[in-house]
Amino acid sequence: MKFLRNMLDKLHPLFDKGGKFERLYPLYEAGDTFLFTPGHVAKGLTHIRDAIDLKRMMTMVVVALVPCVLMAFWNTGYQANLAISRMVDAGLEPAFDWHHSIHALLGLAHDPGSFLDNFVYGAIYFLPIYIVCMTAGGLSEVVFSCIRGHEVNEGFLVTGLLFPLTLPPDIPLWQVAIGIMFGVVVGKEIFGGTGRNFLNPALTARAFLYFAYAGQISGDRVWTAAKYVSDGKVDGYSGATALGQLGQLKAADMANYNSPMEALQHIVTTGGQETSITWWSSFLGTIPGSMGETSVVACLIGAVILIATGIGSWRIMAGVCVGALAFSSLLYVVGSDSNPMFQVPPWWHLVVGGFAFGTVFMATDPVSASMTETGKWYYGGLIGAMTILIRAINPAFPEGIMLAILFGNVFAPLIDYFVVQANIKRRAARYAA
Repeated sequence: MKFLRNMLDKLHPLFDKGGKFERLYPLYEAGDTFLFTPGHVAKGLTHIRDAIDLKRMMTMVVVALVPCVLMAFWNTGYQANLAISRMVDAGLEPAFDWHHSIHALLGLAHDPGSFLDNFVYGAIYFLPIYIVCMTAGGLSEVVFSCIRGHEVNEGFLVTGLLFPLTLPPDIPLWQVAIGIMFGVVVGKEIFGGTGRNFLNPALTARAFLYFAYAGQISGDRVWTAAKYVSDGKVDGYSGATALGQLGQLKAADMANYNSPMEALQHIVTTGGQETSITWWSSFLGTIPGSMGETSVVACLIGAVILIATGIGSWRIMAGVCVGALAFSSLLYVVGSDSNPMFQVPPWWHLVVGGFAFGTVFMATDPVSASMTETGKWYYGGLIGAMTILIRAINPAFPEGIMLAILFGNVFAPLIDYFVVQANIKRRAARYAA
């Protein structure tokens, strides 16, 4: 490490002001501060000292995301291997691509009962998406940093990991690059970079893909990384998510079921086979969905880490859950003869879709969320209620947490403003002469 430190010190004059590579100083500074403690630190008794800085904060968020990443590896491979085994049982011919070629080179079979097989096969899908995301997004951030002369912040390490976890496993890599570049540039850099963005960059990127390339980001054939050959054409294996299945239910369909949740027990997949989604499988995350969003257990582990380290606000998390439970309970009590989503029990909303992932990692973004302690409750409650409103009232968007958080980001400054003004009025009344 001493050799590396000395080498960086020798290179410093080249990148410092007046040096040959002055415009590339943010790139040098990013590598230096990533490997070592920054050389310029605050001194004196006038500063409040804290053991945590931006680098450590973002590192802890990455640590909190590790359970979701590991689950993304395993469940992506599990869903693909399970689909392939069902195809074979149904007499269909699986369509293999370069992912399978790498899988075969490692000497693994498509066995959904093998933990190693599932984990490695899922990693083969996840890692290329992550690499493209970090490359394209990181390049965008470096270019803006060099042009504007500000530092490359560690915030992108989190954005670059959050975004792949919200994507389906078979999304085209060029769309990943376009999406993350849009999120970094439009969602953050044009507002001044990390700390000045009012929208969550990862969700901005996800929303862009959702509306620009809906066919590759939604539907019942994008969530399982397996395909089959039919009449010489390659088609995606049907693997509907819980919310996707519920969103497709019509009032006429309910004549065959006692409740929408019973419909989840009889999902017909490709080849005419039947599968089921239970509350417990949704809680564990062994269901089709975005690569890192399916497991509530993994998200809860991350929530404990964020709350214990003081990085994630438990008030926002609790507010989102309270808002979602309150509004879904209201719809459940009111009921509807024409909309089966009203009949979804409140406790189901907490475990399906990306609700847990969005609540823990997206809604608590310290930059785009409310800053005041009271405002965090209102902010979280607004997101929770909006999530259920979008899910239940608008069946075109079965997953509501993404749009709800972006909606909450827009209103966060207004919420804080009214909270501060209310505090000022109370103090003025208390100390009035």
